[in-house]
Amino acid sequence: MSAQEFSRQRAVDIAVGGRYSLANWYDPQGNRREFACRTSRVSPFRMMVSVPVVGKVGDRVTSYFGDFGKLDGLISDTVAGSFLLELAITKARREQLASKLTWLEKQQKDPTIRDVRTQSRIIPANPHSCLVLADGTTLGCFVVDYSTTGVAVSADLQPKIGTPLAVGSCVGRVVRHFRQGFAVKFVEPQNCATVEKLIARAAAPPRRDPAPTARAPDSEAPRPVAPPAGRRDQASVFFV
Repeated sequence: MSAQEFSRQRAVDIAVGGRYSLANWYDPQGNRREFACRTSRVSPFRMMVSVPVVGKVGDRVTSYFGDFGKLDGLISDTVAGSFLLELAITKARREQLASKLTWLEKQQKDPTIRDVRTQSRIIPANPHSCLVLADGTTLGCFVVDYSTTGVAVSADLQPKIGTPLAVGSCVGRVVRHFRQGFAVKFVEPQNCATVEKLIARAAAPPRRDPAPTARAPDSEAPRPVAPPAGRRDQASVFFV
């Protein structure tokens, strides 16, 4: 099934954080790589997942989400920064997932329990950004969460502790590794009103004309445009 076809099916537009690994994707030490991810649309049969490493159609994926548990499947379609995962689960497991989604959708619509972002760590609306290394190399990344002093990132790269780099337009150094990525501490604390825009701002690609010195992120580079929200149908316990 294509992502476009899935956008017309009954599903829940919900962001749930988790982690995933792709079959046959290993680090230099031979260990299977794990990355952070976040759902954007979920049904008991398939889900759209925002990721730092997309993989390709047909790849087998193993994922885990706190709200859903372990979910395996195959990639059936890819779009910029996301893949559509066809879930390979039992009928009983599918029924459990349907019940969970119905409950989460009701919770999502209840304003009394909506997240008001009072925590110091914030999940960005657009999780995709760009890393800029000291030599000017750029690489796409996935923002797990952030605060005014730093950001947690997942990418197909694990820089050494102390490595200077920029996430979007925010410059900092790698201070910690974790299972799915690494943490960057900003050189200077950021303004809480603008930090998310600065993190999400994509850097200009490195030039190939003679320019031996590394360039800092272009502050006027275009910002990534978040994909339009999927169409939400009326509440129902039926999924297709």
